[in-house]
Amino acid sequence: MKEPHLAAIRPARRTEGITYAVRDVVALAQEVAKTGQEMLYLNIGDPNQYDFETPPHLIEAVIKAMRDNRNGYSPSAGIAPAVRAISEEAGRNGIRNIRDVFITSGGSEAIELCLTALVERGDNVLIPYPGYPLYEAVLAKLEAEARPYFLDEERGWQPDADDIRGRIDGRTRALVLINPNNPTGAVYSPDILRRLLALAAERGLVVFSDEIYDRMILDGVRHCSIASLDPEAPVITFNGLSKGFLAPGWRIGWGVASGNAAVLGPYLAAINKLLRARLCASHPMQHAVAAALDGEKAFAERTRDKLRRRRDITHELLNSVPGISCVKPAAAFYAFPRLDIPGSDEDFVKSLIREIGVVTVHGSGFGQKPGTKHLRVVFLPPEAVLRKAYAGLLERLQACRGR
Repeated sequence: MKEPHLAAIRPARRTEGITYAVRDVVALAQEVAKTGQEMLYLNIGDPNQYDFETPPHLIEAVIKAMRDNRNGYSPSAGIAPAVRAISEEAGRNGIRNIRDVFITSGGSEAIELCLTALVERGDNVLIPYPGYPLYEAVLAKLEAEARPYFLDEERGWQPDADDIRGRIDGRTRALVLINPNNPTGAVYSPDILRRLLALAAERGLVVFSDEIYDRMILDGVRHCSIASLDPEAPVITFNGLSKGFLAPGWRIGWGVASGNAAVLGPYLAAINKLLRARLCASHPMQHAVAAALDGEKAFAERTRDKLRRRRDITHELLNSVPGISCVKPAAAFYAFPRLDIPGSDEDFVKSLIREIGVVTVHGSGFGQKPGTKHLRVVFLPPEAVLRKAYAGLLERLQACRGR
């Protein structure tokens, strides 16, 4: 009998441009950990990996739903109590003309569905550099262009409306904002948001506003939802339970669509086709949404208190020696220090993992201005862990600089 011909299965070309720096460094870290090296992880934005716990009233809501047999499919856009709670929360944030609310498997699914319903091959979407790499990965899969615009490090990582204007052409479909920003922790000013909203209206762009860190404002700045500034503007606001409610593994996110009904109508119909095709987000987990948005929030201030202390340690130490400087994050739990080193930031990050077991992520994985080098640190770990990790990082930095 003739042996079957075994040939490698050819993957789709659309996957070639997909990278995800946050997790790509983990493979190297796993290899180093096998040698017995102590590992200090500053790379994953998962509060539950450290000393943060999901609020008990959210857990109780999910357990009750499971015991009440809320274990079948839900409506594709989400269960009514959760949709109601999200809509009311958006209203409290000043968002009017809400046209649709849909619950997804994490904020990442909402982002992917909204991009999929919007762009054709060859279209482009404006994304921030630095910014969350998911947008680039999804656009690569869709064979569309992720067109970067650069946040201004000298102005606290704010967007530059004039820079963005110059990057728009006839195939630009949307403007992505990550506010508060991952990886810099910046919170955008209302004045800048107004300028960006006017520009989007002038050029007929949808605004995607990723606000997953809006409950983690660490200083006296005010977070402003861009959709609140103009009820007619077509805006999709993304949020979820993962960060502000310390439940990333539950994979519950959502999108709130607001703006002019006639402008949004066909687009929302397309999004809902995709929502129906993938059935629904996890049904029992959706029962935590109303408990989260309507329930007690004392845990949130305790969370912010811990993060402020850890942010301050991070900011102090990452500005303490030559060769590294860090804009103080105003929100979230990330810092994006700038490096003055020979070689690439990726090589430096790999050397940190191999030589001292400190796991960060290279800044080039999030996008950065040409000629600059950065790394992203997550300051979720306890203070003692942060101090130990930063001491090793700074020692390695000085060795790298030959001092």
